[in-house]
Amino acid sequence: MLAAEHLRERVRRLPGMGRLLPALEGLPPAYLVGGAVRDLLRGADGVDIDVAVEGDARSVARALADRLGGSAREHERFGTAKVLADELALDLATTRRETYPEPGALPEVSAAPLRDDLTRRDFGVNAMALGITGDDLGHLYDPCGGVADLETGTVRVLHDRSFLDDPTRLLRAVRYETRLGFRLDPDTERLAREAVAASALRTVSGARVRDELMDLLSELDAPAAVARLRELEIDRALDPALDPDPQLVASAALGAVAIGADRGVAALGALIAGAPEELDLWLADLHLLAARRDAAARAARVAPRIAATLREREHLPSELRALLVTEPPEALALAMALGAPAEQILRWVEELRGVSLEIDGDDLLAAGVPEGPALGRALDETLRRKLDGIVSGREEELETALLLARERAS
Repeated sequence: MLAAEHLRERVRRLPGMGRLLPALEGLPPAYLVGGAVRDLLRGADGVDIDVAVEGDARSVARALADRLGGSAREHERFGTAKVLADELALDLATTRRETYPEPGALPEVSAAPLRDDLTRRDFGVNAMALGITGDDLGHLYDPCGGVADLETGTVRVLHDRSFLDDPTRLLRAVRYETRLGFRLDPDTERLAREAVAASALRTVSGARVRDELMDLLSELDAPAAVARLRELEIDRALDPALDPDPQLVASAALGAVAIGADRGVAALGALIAGAPEELDLWLADLHLLAARRDAAARAARVAPRIAATLREREHLPSELRALLVTEPPEALALAMALGAPAEQILRWVEELRGVSLEIDGDDLLAAGVPEGPALGRALDETLRRKLDGIVSGREEELETALLLARERAS
């Protein structure tokens, strides 16, 4: 374990600490908690700054916002607040204990000392704190053996009802295994399997599942996480129709990166590709933003057809447009994962998708073409010919579109 002076120095080097530490002077005891401590001890770059306060976190947030020239947004139910000040963003929470009125329910919280706050957390590696006020700066609090878990590469729950109280921890445990390269300890894996067998995931809302699932699918090594979901039978616990192919998820995620699609949505499309119609209600229950839900559902439905069509032969640019122009990019990523020739999809994305005419409907109206369907069809056919290299330049476009519009109007 690092000596206290080294921990103090690492805390000071964290982004934003040069401003935050002086601003905390005279305020109630505050501690860096959660993933930031875990990552700091591992020597990894932390992203989020989560601060626990033994006191009223909301009043501390207001004081910090005033001292830092920023703003505070408060959440009364859980005694939390967020402070934004230029590039500094931190989440504050009153140290608390939690009780669960029933399995899967949101917890009821009450203020409590730091030790209680740490022992109610999900896993040992996330149940550590570092003091960040006064002489306590850099002091490590580890009541649950988190350092030992870091040293052994272990993801371990802190009590036997952990997965029953909050079944989304099943997904989170797999995500941490994947991200950290760790493994569930035997007792934790046993408890996970028991919670899955007890249908614990059915006690939580789809929105809470969504948050954990999309985080998992956005991991760089999402295929390993999906394989682990299958091994623990979490996939079937989410929905009996789920039968994901980890390699398909991997290929869809890589394809999404290649064409600028949403990696998580492409992976979700791959996740449900085996039975998109059967999983439609499950997908809706996740309460994704409509655009992301529709993109995943569309990808799962049309990607096989796109892949099959593109495998038949080399397609003209206009044919690629007709086939792909209305499809979300996640569908194209999944189509590549299903064997669509990558060069045809990349050609569409990189070269052809941005091609447009130099003329528009106003030019045709000015030349005497009446408003109506013929105008739009003429422009569309002209674009098709431009893509295929039959016409080029504004003059040829206008001549072709006028000829087509007059032929169609007659």
